[in-house]
Amino acid sequence: MQQSLVYHQGLLHLLLSLKVLWQAIQHSSSLKAMTKKQRYQYILDYFSEHAPDAETELIYDNPYQLLVAVILSAQCTDKRVNMTTPAIFERYPNPAALAEASFEELFPLIRSISYPNNKTKHLIGMAQMLQEHYAGEVPLTVQELVKLPGVGRKTANVITSVIDQQPNMAVDTHVFRVSARIGLTTNAKTPLQAEQQLIKHIPRELVHKAHHWLILHGRYVCLARKPKCDICGIKQACKYYEKSLTQITH
Repeated sequence: MQQSLVYHQGLLHLLLSLKVLWQAIQHSSSLKAMTKKQRYQYILDYFSEHAPDAETELIYDNPYQLLVAVILSAQCTDKRVNMTTPAIFERYPNPAALAEASFEELFPLIRSISYPNNKTKHLIGMAQMLQEHYAGEVPLTVQELVKLPGVGRKTANVITSVIDQQPNMAVDTHVFRVSARIGLTTNAKTPLQAEQQLIKHIPRELVHKAHHWLILHGRYVCLARKPKCDICGIKQACKYYEKSLTQITH
């Protein structure tokens, strides 16, 4: 009787394993048949439904504060930046005040941020240029923003897309990794190449949101070392997941 029970349990386990394997084979086949256009559409539809209000996790009240926060966020977590900026904004509430700051005064406020020496210089230089060339206002074109100390293309894209909802795609490490892993980009070697591919396929009216969708997905689900495929809502359209299924079925 006991042997019969063990036999039936083993048989049930085998059948369940075969079912899982068959489902994996079917799913892998459907992924391979998906075109890039279909992949983009699936992912955009998913995030439009499940994260329609995605936005930056940096805390700010105006363009000046967002610019300061984004400059500080380079190779640093948003959480750490949000812990640091309140003291900066209290002491330097606008570009005019920050432009008058000395290195010795500002540095202690951002000591805990990565690369504090360079960022201290960049913030003061940025504020001084805003005062001298833009009447203390943050310009809202990429071409003007990248002239500011500490502002590269990624930062300029963030400012213009967040503040003005311009169709500019900021590609940071999360966006670069996730877009390649999912299969939205192909053989992109640089952030600019990834940006160009993403812009080509994402509707203009969704570009400013797509940046947040990809960065938040990379931050909380599609982790660099161990992606959480078990809870991922877009794995049905993911090239990485397809590859993992292919490995299972072989």
